[in-house]
Amino acid sequence: MPAKPKIPKEEKKPRLPVARKPRAKKVEKAPEVSRLRIRVRAYEHKILDASVKQIIDTALRYDAQILGPVPLPTEIKKYTVNRSTFIYKDAREQFEMRVHRRLIDILNPSPKVIEALTNLNLPSGVNIDVKLI
Repeated sequence: MPAKPKIPKEEKKPRLPVARKPRAKKVEKAPEVSRLRIRVRAYEHKILDASVKQIIDTALRYDAQILGPVPLPTEIKKYTVNRSTFIYKDAREQFEMRVHRRLIDILNPSPKVIEALTNLNLPSGVNIDVKLI
């Protein structure tokens, strides 16, 4: 195999400058939207849906914009327990707990909406997390 001829440094072609991308134009941002993010959790989905409906009805009564309810993934916790000890150790029972979740966003909430939501009476077993974003 013949060796490649070496090119002296003087004969190398100069590199051309790389074309640069044009800068992106600045886009004006829309005005900030404050959100009231409500996360609702419960073990029973029927009670959960009823309380979500109650929250939405209360917010609509005060002309609030609502996004949702968005169903979030159900959290499933599984537990395996021995049915008996010693000889029958291979016999096992499995139990599971399902936690159903929903997400509701209220855009630009007024103080009346916030006050009405704090005064809501929801059934026991329903957990609510309210966050202002």
